[in-house]
Amino acid sequence: MKPRNRGGETNGGKEEMSIKALACAVLLLLASILPARAAEPIRIGFSCEETGGSAASGRQFLLTAQIWADRINKQGGLLGRPVELIHYDDQSNPALVPGIYTKLLDVDKVDLIIASGTNYSAAAMPLFMERKLTVLNTLALAVNDEFRYPRYFQTMPYGPHGKEAITSGYFAAAMSVDPKPKTIAMTGADAEFSKNAMAGAREHAKKAGLQIVYDKNYPPNTIDYTPIVRAIKATNPDLVFVASYPADSAGILRAVEEQGLTAKMFGGPIIGLQYGSIKQQMGERLNGIVDYELFVHEPTMNFPGVDEFIRDYQARAKEAGTDPLGYYVPPLVYATFQVLEQAVEGTKSLDQQKLADYMHATTFKTIMGDIKFGPDGEWAEPRILTIQYQGVKGSDLEQFAKPGVQVILDPPAYKTGTLKYPYTFGGK
Repeated sequence: MKPRNRGGETNGGKEEMSIKALACAVLLLLASILPARAAEPIRIGFSCEETGGSAASGRQFLLTAQIWADRINKQGGLLGRPVELIHYDDQSNPALVPGIYTKLLDVDKVDLIIASGTNYSAAAMPLFMERKLTVLNTLALAVNDEFRYPRYFQTMPYGPHGKEAITSGYFAAAMSVDPKPKTIAMTGADAEFSKNAMAGAREHAKKAGLQIVYDKNYPPNTIDYTPIVRAIKATNPDLVFVASYPADSAGILRAVEEQGLTAKMFGGPIIGLQYGSIKQQMGERLNGIVDYELFVHEPTMNFPGVDEFIRDYQARAKEAGTDPLGYYVPPLVYATFQVLEQAVEGTKSLDQQKLADYMHATTFKTIMGDIKFGPDGEWAEPRILTIQYQGVKGSDLEQFAKPGVQVILDPPAYKTGTLKYPYTFGGK
């Protein structure tokens, strides 16, 4: 018979209990480690124009990304893991962007990347392709036309022919009048976005039988636009087409006012007029200008969730020091992150190829409506808005939240008004 201890246990029983205790301790240790690993954040990296000439857009992008991340983390994260945004200021300098993404990938070890802006994302595309990343991009015009990269997706609603799409509404409105215009003058910055837009405008002008009487780019660092506007005025065009960046737009309009430009229609993809600060600055001088937009408060744009998001954005905008309205960049950027969110949850994966396959096959529900990507990674159907400022009074920002001030001329499915023609500066 085996000897017993005071508790009546055999030595073998004691040894068996020790093994069980050790096994329990190991299990407890694993239980304490595994949740910590599961809770490691999903890191999302991006370059951002926090300073420099495009900072107005970059700061809106960043605040919107933070609003999305806060919501996701309150809901328990993605795949049960919190999300962490890692970003660096590219100073509105495309030359810095490839280095930033290299750091994000090699040092910060981000799981996913987001890109934005034509000039900035174009500079990083060779790196994205080399690393075989799935690229979710926004606010970028025709970046993938050259690269044809199958893992590229772009959430701005240009559609498959972006260079033409961003200007098609302008020309559709111009050629809807009678008698039809005969001449056009074009100018834009010597930079990727403007050059792409002007290339599309030339195609539209050719199809419409318009004579191009002025067609020149100006250097990105231009300060005085008076000589440009004076030269355009000398050609006496029916239409004036401008493809400008925020830093340029106000200066061009001041020169238009000073020179008394009398074209019958003035506009184009003028970036900057969409921002609350510039709307406030320009006031009634906006009247009559035809521009492109992404979201305006017209009855045809009442998408589920968009007003709720805008209220959230505006509540945080003052403290963040960014655009007070948030109609242009923020809704589309938020929709971009919604696409990413739905792709990750839909695939239950961070695998780049699985994400790309899912994005090609899925229609995404966003605050900007349904987004379906075509084979080239652009929207399957374009939905760039062409609007005309009508009835702007003073500089009160509240008026831009009301219908009838930014009337949609195109596309037909979203149209809420008709073109006021001919153009006179300030609608006078």
